[in-house]
Amino acid sequence: MNQNLPPIIIGCDHAAFNLKKTLINYLTKNQIVIKDVGTFNTDSIDYPDIAAKVASGVSAKKYQKGILMCGTGIGMSIAANRFPGVMAALCNDLFSAEMSRRHNDSNILVIGGRVVGDILAIAILNKWLTTPFEGGRHKKRIEMFDAIT
Repeated sequence: MNQNLPPIIIGCDHAAFNLKKTLINYLTKNQIVIKDVGTFNTDSIDYPDIAAKVASGVSAKKYQKGILMCGTGIGMSIAANRFPGVMAALCNDLFSAEMSRRHNDSNILVIGGRVVGDILAIAILNKWLTTPFEGGRHKKRIEMFDAIT
């Protein structure tokens, strides 16, 4: 993995707290700086609050990439995609992780903590971090998103 990546903002709800710890350990071992915005335990919280912290950081371009996790990943991806410039992709398999970067230039990876185990989650994260955006015809299609109202 490219260890010269800029800092990544990361957050989760209570359902994915243990998975977040696993991914933070993996990122730290690979010398990638992270900004952890919570949650910091397994007490029940409202996931939109965490999604807003990560998505606003990416939307404001304070961070190039973010990672979100909740039980299924669905709620986090819906909440995050409400922010301008955010391309949050729910990726619970390797192919989705690759294509979300290659064709969609996703800037927030979303994983379901109750859907994906630790080993697969690390593989998904690695695939997502190392896959470049192809541009070309895909860039034009992404630009069309902003025209949808």
